[in-house]
Amino acid sequence: MELQKLWFPYPPSKPARLIPPISLAYIGDAVYEVAIRQFLLSQTNLRPHHLHRKAISLVSAKAQSVMLQKLEAILTEEEQDIVRACRNAKSGSIPKNADVLEYRHATALEGLVGFLYCDGRLDRLTELLDEGIRAMESNV
Repeated sequence: MELQKLWFPYPPSKPARLIPPISLAYIGDAVYEVAIRQFLLSQTNLRPHHLHRKAISLVSAKAQSVMLQKLEAILTEEEQDIVRACRNAKSGSIPKNADVLEYRHATALEGLVGFLYCDGRLDRLTELLDEGIRAMESNV
């Protein structure tokens, strides 16, 4: 598998496998948000209110938890390990609009996104996010 360059010229200070799970989720949250926004811009309804409502439906902890469930069957063993590590990481706080289990699963998805991004596996990241978005859109 050929590694692609990151979006910006600031490589991680250590290999992705050695980055703490919460730090992977930190960058993964931002990468996931950009992916969702780019997906929304590819749609026909570009009114700001619609974009915002649709983004919330895909970016909330609940939505991320559901997306992770939809992707679990196609994750590699390594990706499953990353998901477990990120799901079990202690973040320090739980948002008021999510239950603990949803929040941990959302953190796990963000951690996986962060890991794949930091490891330069952008093709795999794109594949998983595209599959997840399609599954969420079709409610499969």
